[in-house]
Amino acid sequence: MSVTVLYFAAARERAGLSRESLDVPPGSRVSDVLALLAAKHPPLAPLLPHLRVAVQQQFVGLDSPVSPDAELALIPPVAGGAPGLFRVVGRPLELSEVVDAVASEGAGGLVTFSGAVRDQTKGRRVLRLEYEAYAPMAEAKLAEIGDEVARTWPGTRLAIVHRVGTLVPGELAVVIAAASAHRKEAFRGCEYAIERLKQDVPIWKKEFFEDGEVWVGLGP
Repeated sequence: MSVTVLYFAAARERAGLSRESLDVPPGSRVSDVLALLAAKHPPLAPLLPHLRVAVQQQFVGLDSPVSPDAELALIPPVAGGAPGLFRVVGRPLELSEVVDAVASEGAGGLVTFSGAVRDQTKGRRVLRLEYEAYAPMAEAKLAEIGDEVARTWPGTRLAIVHRVGTLVPGELAVVIAAASAHRKEAFRGCEYAIERLKQDVPIWKKEFFEDGEVWVGLGP
């Protein structure tokens, strides 16, 4: 099947064109299309982790399906935005992935947060947690938080990766990194990101105990 790919700004420069028609296998997802583009346009490959993808003018995640004749746009960070990493994934996390996404020679301060599953809540032993997300919207909201941080503390770069699925105590559920020229802005940006993530990002957590289970925020 055929899809149309649109390139903007740095993505356009790396690909060497502003739009093209691309043949992809039926049932392809966004991640499959990006893999084809990386092979077809090698200079574009290093930029892909920093881009957002819109399908039919709506931001989507890597697992989103691509329908025949769809229009995909590769969106670099907007002017004033934070070229970070904003992902919801179903695999184990590494703090280094968010650090690498924001680190630079100009960043004198780099602050990280690692959120791990606790082994108890209010005296009840936690057996496991299950995280569920509306992934495309969650990734868009995480990117919005990155933009908010960049506007509030200019020059601050943010990256957030959140895991979904079943996690046991000790495993990382979220990793965040904020980098800026000075430590104060990096600390504030990281703390702001943690609090905003809890407010508006559609990710839900269910806790399983020895004597029951509860969706966090809905239980007693």
